[in-house]
Amino acid sequence: MAFSSLFSRLRPCSKPICRNLRTSNFQRPHIPSSLTEPVTCSRKGHGTIPSWVASLIPLALAVSAGSLALQSQNYPSLCLNDAPLSDPKSVKTGGKGSTDYVVKGSLRKVPPELIEELKGICQDNMTMDEDERYVHGKPQNSFHKAVNIPDVVVYPRSEEEVSKIVKSCNMHKVPIVPYGGATSIEGHTLSPYGGVCIDMTLMNRVKALHVEDMDVVVEPGIGWMELNEYLESYGLFFPLDPGPGATIGGMCATRCSGSLAVRYGTMRDNVINLKVVLADGEVMKTASRARKSAAGYDLTRLLIGSEGTLGVITEITLRLQKLPQSSVVAMCNFPTIKDAADVAIATMHSGIQVSRVELLDEVQIRAINLANDKKLPEIPTLMFEFVGTEAYAREQTQIVQKIASEHNGSDFVFAEDPEAKKELWKIRKEALWACFAMKPKFEAMITDVCVPLSHLAELISRSKQELDGSPLTCTVIAHAGDGNFHVVVLFDPTKEKQRREAERLNHFMVHIALSMEGTCTGEHGVGTGKMKYLEKELGIENLRTMKRIKDALDPNNIMNPGKLIPPHICF
Repeated sequence: MAFSSLFSRLRPCSKPICRNLRTSNFQRPHIPSSLTEPVTCSRKGHGTIPSWVASLIPLALAVSAGSLALQSQNYPSLCLNDAPLSDPKSVKTGGKGSTDYVVKGSLRKVPPELIEELKGICQDNMTMDEDERYVHGKPQNSFHKAVNIPDVVVYPRSEEEVSKIVKSCNMHKVPIVPYGGATSIEGHTLSPYGGVCIDMTLMNRVKALHVEDMDVVVEPGIGWMELNEYLESYGLFFPLDPGPGATIGGMCATRCSGSLAVRYGTMRDNVINLKVVLADGEVMKTASRARKSAAGYDLTRLLIGSEGTLGVITEITLRLQKLPQSSVVAMCNFPTIKDAADVAIATMHSGIQVSRVELLDEVQIRAINLANDKKLPEIPTLMFEFVGTEAYAREQTQIVQKIASEHNGSDFVFAEDPEAKKELWKIRKEALWACFAMKPKFEAMITDVCVPLSHLAELISRSKQELDGSPLTCTVIAHAGDGNFHVVVLFDPTKEKQRREAERLNHFMVHIALSMEGTCTGEHGVGTGKMKYLEKELGIENLRTMKRIKDALDPNNIMNPGKLIPPHICF
């Protein structure tokens, strides 16, 4: 039997011995001293591999190296270890369960033919300048770094140009990384395998506004803040508000949300239709402009949250909302963070359609005071927004004030003046920059988890106890109305011990959330940073299904490789 034929008959699986068969940095499996001793694969239906077969595997792999083209990248192992979720402290930083601070990847020189093709497509809207490539290879707020940066950065101006760029890259099997506002924080836009970075910021037009239908068609490079400025004169707004600088395309790719999600839902609830360039350059529409449809697979939801691994988004139809007639912003202080979380939960149980419920701990308030020259009480604080008619907004405010008083709340204040309200929410939106005011030369590891609402108080209490015991400065911000909990951990990047402590805290919080039937990320997405938790959260069957979809739509694995799907997954 030929070695290549022998290798082709071995069925891959996700167990350790089979993972070694699937990766280019092959490690020889253990071969028993006795040739009669079999090697067992524990996946159901695979049975045993005779020892004589196991002993020939390394040689078969060497002879059949060409058959490994599907897995030519040196992907790092990011499997989550098997430490019990009930005991997060038993999980050690390092090894399978740790965050890879520097994301590994191989680099293949971009063919000169592709460079010439890109020049023909983009004309002057491309660069190979090292500084520009570095900026695009290291997102400004990402904890993660990569060993490589993109070889080329292109700036398409139209869907047609995107299609041609992707088609050329696919033909040459060169990876591409879509790039928007660079506000993602889990390594989504890293280029560990080099390749072509497609910067979408020049595609920033409003293509059509349908006021009567309350929807708008936009290109991916427009920011949500710029879009809302445009819509304001029409009495409309787009109700998602992630960090300043985020673009609509990136918001779709990461399935983001923000402080208004408690009332209006996440990105998946507010997108009607997408146009997407697939890996072969084909342009696909996912739906019609109808507000609801039962026609075919829901490809819109498949693409939202796919993080650039299935296609490049070139057009988005968004659902809009009427600007509220009136709104009230309120703040209230609490002696403990658990008291504040309990009020957030009680508010949701009361049936009030609150627009925002934001929780900030005392450390975050201290940062806000320092950065903005404020004198807010440095204790856990809740911020609310109520919308509707003037009478209705005031009624909601009074109900929540009563709830807060029953849970040790104090200093309940509210604002109705437009400028006062704007100033309050500006402080909340710039919370990250406020953190850096405390430690100007430090970097931040920003993480988020989400749990069912009934577990929020316990999640925050247990996490806060761990954070307060850490030598690092940590701030807490939560979208408390939907169980989403954020932490900013500040650390000195020149001190490895501090970086590892930041990793440990992130690991601790994720494990706590998963033990409460929560998720490793409520709105930041997976990227490279949260991949290692997906098998524990979703199960191997879920990940194999995602891998099948990925391989079907992107057989050459050029679309943002090394993101979202853990590299050990096979089927």
